[in-house]
Amino acid sequence: MRIGEVAEQAGVSVRALRYYEEQRLLASTRTGGGQRQYPDGAVERVRMIQQLYAAGLSSRLVREVLPRCMNEGEVTYEFVESIIAERARVDRQINDLTEVRARLDEIIAAATDPNHPHHCYPVRSGLPDTV
Repeated sequence: MRIGEVAEQAGVSVRALRYYEEQRLLASTRTGGGQRQYPDGAVERVRMIQQLYAAGLSSRLVREVLPRCMNEGEVTYEFVESIIAERARVDRQINDLTEVRARLDEIIAAATDPNHPHHCYPVRSGLPDTV
């Protein structure tokens, strides 16, 4: 299957496929004319790569996880631990962002609510009455 066909069927750009090859996530062979040829299963592999990236995994982790998702590698204790660690990292990010949102809500309240104990004076005109 040629690069354009894989890109179209997988719903990605040709550039993305080239990037996946650079990251050693996808392999192709070359025809005599230098065109890339992808094996059967390339579309499925690209879709899995997209899912792993959408889950927030780095290229390094995608390279580690992908073979196991495609039944090409053994699921080891170390592998499971790396995925658990990645989930913990995401949980920390969610907690941090939740705290940032709460702080922003407090600033918005102070800026827009004249009855707020830390109201900012003067409130600049043009701000909505409520947010």
